[in-house]
This record gives sequence, C-alpha cells and structure tokens, in this order.
Amino acid sequence: MSDFIVKEVSNDIVDELERIGFDSSYKNVACNKYEYKNFKIFSLSLAQANILKQTALSFGADCAVHKDTVIGKVEKTDCIIGGSISQLKKIAEALKKQPFSLKKIADLILSKLDIKLESMNIKGHVFDYSRPYIVGILNLTANSFSDGGLYLDFEAAKNMFDKLVLDGADIIDIGAESTKPFAEEVDTDTQLKYLLPILEYIKTYNISVPISIDTRNAKVAKEVLKQGADIINDVSGLSFDSDMARVVADYGAKVIIQHTKGTPENMQVNPKYENLIDDVYKSLNDSIQFAQDKGVKFENIIADVGIGFGKKQEDNIQLIRRCNDFKTLGVPLMYGTSRKSFLNVKSNDNNLKDSLSLAVNSILANNGINFLRVHNVKLHRQMLLLKIFNH
Repeated sequence: MSDFIVKEVSNDIVDELERIGFDSSYKNVACNKYEYKNFKIFSLSLAQANILKQTALSFGADCAVHKDTVIGKVEKTDCIIGGSISQLKKIAEALKKQPFSLKKIADLILSKLDIKLESMNIKGHVFDYSRPYIVGILNLTANSFSDGGLYLDFEAAKNMFDKLVLDGADIIDIGAESTKPFAEEVDTDTQLKYLLPILEYIKTYNISVPISIDTRNAKVAKEVLKQGADIINDVSGLSFDSDMARVVADYGAKVIIQHTKGTPENMQVNPKYENLIDDVYKSLNDSIQFAQDKGVKFENIIADVGIGFGKKQEDNIQLIRRCNDFKTLGVPLMYGTSRKSFLNVKSNDNNLKDSLSLAVNSILANNGINFLRVHNVKLHRQMLLLKIFNH
C-alpha cells in the first residue's frame, strides 16, 4: 500500500488553500499561480507570433503557433497561449515593451484575464449574475415549434403571461414572429396587433417583471420600446434591419444579440462552418462592435450563440459543450435550448421536451451561463432552488 495519497483539486482553490493552513494574507495572490487559462489569438504576423512565443517561454508558459512560422512559409498564424494567471500577467507586462503593436495584444490579454460583468438594472430589478436567470417565453405566433397558435387570443396570452410571472420568470420574452426553420417574415402591423395589447395590459397593471420583445423589425422595436418594453431580442444579430441598432441606442434599451447563419427561410439548408466555435465567436464579436459603433452601450448587450439558428445537431451540441469559450466576449450570455429540434423530440409531447431541455440547461447553468430562455419556467425555477451551480 502506498504511503501517500494524491487527489485532484477541482473546487475553489482559495478554499483549498485555507484548508491546508496557507497564509491567508497571501491566498488571493497565490491562487493566480494555480488557475490556468488558454487563449486563442487570431491572425498574428510572424514577428508578433515569434515574440509572443519567446516571451511565453521565458516565463515558463507556452504559445503554440503554425508549424511553418519559424521558416516563414506562412504570412499569418493563429496562436494559443496558455499558462497560469500569474504567468499570463507577467507575459502581458513584458509584451507592453515590445514593438509590432504587441502592447495592444498585452492589453487584450489582461482584459480577458479579469472579466467582471457589470450588474444590469432592468426595470428596477438588479441582475448581478450571482445565479442563472430564467427568461420565460410567450409566443404570440401561429406557427412556433411547440406552442404555435395557443396564445393568439388576448385572454389566452394574458393568462399565459400571468402564469410565467407566477412561476417566477426573471424576464418574459414575447414574440409575434416565429423564427423557426423555414418560417416566413411577419409584417410590422401583424406583429404589433398581438404585441401592443399585452404591453398595454402590463402597463395598466404596473407589472414589474422586465419585458423582452423578440423581433428583427426596427419599426416594431421602436413602437414596443415606446410602450415600455425593456429589451429587444434580435435573432439576426442586428443584421436583418439596418435601423435596429440605432433604435436600440436611441432608447437606451438592453439588447440580446444572437448569432444566426442566414435567415429563418434558409438557415437550415445544409449550414456549414469552417470552424464552428471560432466563426460564431467572431460573428458575435463583430455584431457587438457594430452595436457599439451605432451607439449601443456595451453594458446593455447580452449575447446568444443561436442554438438551432443555422446549425446542425452536432453544431448545437458543440456550442453547448464549448459555452465557456464565449465568456471572453465580456458580456452576459443567454442560451435558448428549450424544446429545440436538436433534442430529437419533435414528435413527442412537451413534458419530454421540457425534461430534456432541463437536462441541457442544468449543464449550462453549472457552467455559469447567465440567462436561460425556456418555456417551462416553473420546472427551471425548481432546479435553481437546489443551489448546486458554480455561480
């Protein structure tokens, strides 16, 4: 029998340092030596890549580059730099003294090492990301995937809205245009016909739950923001209507920027990616920058990878497994997996769909995803009461 016992430490390293009696005055500094991160930096020149690699090696870290970088057979290379937080900070400080714009790269590395989401105040509710937040879905549509046509009548819509509030939705996302695969565009007047009565009901009874409106249409967005909506959820990532970003900026509204490949009419016609995670990340990064260029405040942005929007089943699964990659966007993240077709339950009832949605969302919640867009709010609130998540 061995005289020694060795185990992996997978929980909070600060807590483990305290348990072994480590110097408490130094524990927060020391933990940077135990937490490791890997960053991918895109499209560096050979000079930038070689200096980055040599700097990393000098601090006992490493930086992977294209195999032909040293002999100059490529013009650009992506790099993957990895090390402890302590090492990466030292590397960044050293890069600040180097030429070839490496100071900009140093500043970016430092910014990604210490991402702290700013609390978001929506309609008097403070979202501090200490737990996952539940976004309840109300579809005022004729052809949505799981509940199309059920809430076109105002009384039915009102009753479902009240149920979402009672069940504990942190936000309610209301849409009057289905964006499921092969769905056609819904005109402005038709969307407003269904949206405005429920917004009037919310205003009349002074209902405090924050309201998100799911629309790609800037005219719809402008009207619902006038009527008290708090958030615009644009599944096109601000690309469908050129006026959308300006409208959001003018009203100082919060906005959910989603990644979509194509439009609902064609997005599921054999979607292909060169590199799924990188392509979605770059697209969201560009959309976030575009929004800011149009006057949208960075702190008002939420990002969504767009599960089911121009993705095959294996793509959706990879986006769930790699959800942590998107945290370096620096904005809160929302995932909408609820009752989506990738769950392989198209012909089953909603009970099974909700059970599988809950299973997937529990993984996302445990990985620190901030917003979960769901149909069954009550079930997900019960999951959150277990308080088993790493937030």
